[in-house]
Amino acid sequence: ISELGLESEVLPVPGDHPASRHRFLYSSGALHKLPSGLGGLFRPVPPFSRALLWSGLRDLLAPAGKDPDESVHAFARRRFGQEVADIAVDSLCRGVFAGDCRQLSVRSCFPALFHAERRRRSVLLGLALGAGQERGAESGLSWRARAERWSQWSLRRGMETLPEALAAFLRPRGVELRCHAPLHSLRRHHDGRWQLTLADGTVTADHVISALPAAALAEVLPAEAEPLAQELRHIPTVAVAVVNLQYEGVTLPVTGFGHLVPSSEDDSVLGIVYDSVAFPQHDGAGPASVRLTVMLGGAWFTRAFGDPAAAAPAMLLQRAQAAAREQLGLAAAPARSIVRVQQACIPQYTLGHWQQMERISRFLAEQRLPLSLVGASYAGVSVNDCIASAKAAVGQLLG
Repeated sequence: ISELGLESEVLPVPGDHPASRHRFLYSSGALHKLPSGLGGLFRPVPPFSRALLWSGLRDLLAPAGKDPDESVHAFARRRFGQEVADIAVDSLCRGVFAGDCRQLSVRSCFPALFHAERRRRSVLLGLALGAGQERGAESGLSWRARAERWSQWSLRRGMETLPEALAAFLRPRGVELRCHAPLHSLRRHHDGRWQLTLADGTVTADHVISALPAAALAEVLPAEAEPLAQELRHIPTVAVAVVNLQYEGVTLPVTGFGHLVPSSEDDSVLGIVYDSVAFPQHDGAGPASVRLTVMLGGAWFTRAFGDPAAAAPAMLLQRAQAAAREQLGLAAAPARSIVRVQQACIPQYTLGHWQQMERISRFLAEQRLPLSLVGASYAGVSVNDCIASAKAAVGQLLG
């Protein structure tokens, strides 16, 4: 962001902002604020039946796990108890991965928690004492984000500003951008270089850095890379319906980031983000409004709505409006709405994902393939994770 000259465009959400301090769960037909202070540790706070202090004590006293991997749900149940796993962790995985915590790998989805337990026997102790690694060089913006405890950030004109700024930065520096040109095949010349066949021609490259989704890359690899293609095809994904709603003349019953919905409450609705609270700058001109993003489906999409490719937008809009009505009391029809089904949009790091990554890395090294894999399919699904994976790949390439 700093290198692209976008610092003045950043809209931060610091730690003292309501969208950072107030997050909710919708459980048993009601909204519940997640504990954020000592009070939530020492007394029961709905939807939890016991004070969370007991879950912390359980973690401090429980023996360390010995399995090389386990599901996020099993890990949380073992460390913090059944209720935390069923409600809090279930909802968290639905919010981050749109996935089922009973299928997701703790080692791959939450490596900090997995390694904290391995280092200190306790997750809480491991996180509190840290990994003992020095922080690398960081920009002024990243230092500010850490100092102000940003929980999230956006850009004044929306996140599309980021790829636009990348293109504007690269073109004057001699980088050729071939946009809207699908990759049909990836083949190697006898001299070891790659030939990329696009819809509008070919490109020859010494090294390829692929940010394609794993399954898409698998379909264009050469026959000699079939073992790699098989591994890539076995990284599952889920579809999410993203429904944006804008209401006029209404007030939210609570102020905060938004709320998540545990699968035991309603598996079709993952959660609702209160966009206007974090980023009122995006509300636009006109009368005061409330903007929401309703997330539907995920690992439960097919069961709830059928084939993602055939799901009717009207049905998804109706379900999103019903969720806003039932969970937030917004009975009026929205003034504006947008419905998009993002197919195969979030990779699922299921049990054994770390072993898949090891096999992929071993194949690339043994075959000496000049190919780097970056993006959400491998080591983190967030924008920050994808940027970090790309920087790491370039760092290895440049030495």
